[in-house]
Amino acid sequence: MFVKICGTTSEEDALLAVARQVSAALAHDIVRRLPPEVLTIGVFRDETPQRVVEVVNGIGLKGAQLHGVESPSAARWVGARVGMTIKSFPAGHPALALAPDYGADVIMLDADSPGSGQVFDWRLAQNVPDGTRLLLAGGLTPENVADAIAQVKPWGVDAATGVESEPGRKDPRRLRAFVAAARAADPPAYEGEGEGPYDWQEEA
Repeated sequence: MFVKICGTTSEEDALLAVARQVSAALAHDIVRRLPPEVLTIGVFRDETPQRVVEVVNGIGLKGAQLHGVESPSAARWVGARVGMTIKSFPAGHPALALAPDYGADVIMLDADSPGSGQVFDWRLAQNVPDGTRLLLAGGLTPENVADAIAQVKPWGVDAATGVESEPGRKDPRRLRAFVAAARAADPPAYEGEGEGPYDWQEEA
């Protein structure tokens, strides 16, 4: 289960989560202190494709989340120039049927008012085209993420306000509880019995 923590505005929260709006300079300062394996995504709303690519590549982000009314051609243009793209759609929006045209690596399904903490009707996820890598967002919390995963069976989940102690500040306990609940709701597939990897403790 892929878990994305959105709205990270400080180095402390970024390291805790290992993107509310921050300047490119501040984002650069945060990103350069994170372990290289952390997938850092910039969130953009109705920016020009050129500006998205400039910011992502200029500050060392791994990808872009397009959270506005970008056209399919603009999304594809960005996708060809950054490592990863996530295209967000409001649940129930007619454009969701055209999601494959955007060429994004991941499609995010969110509430009508992103960042509001509102939960939408998860049955609307049935409108996502088959074969789509779905990232579920919209009011997810440690208390409801397991139910969301059980009902929607997404590729990943995204939390922002649901793991905050106040706007823009993550709550360590809620963040850890969210990650734990999401991972517990999607246990790894059983691979059967058989010879496993070498256990050095058996020789001790």
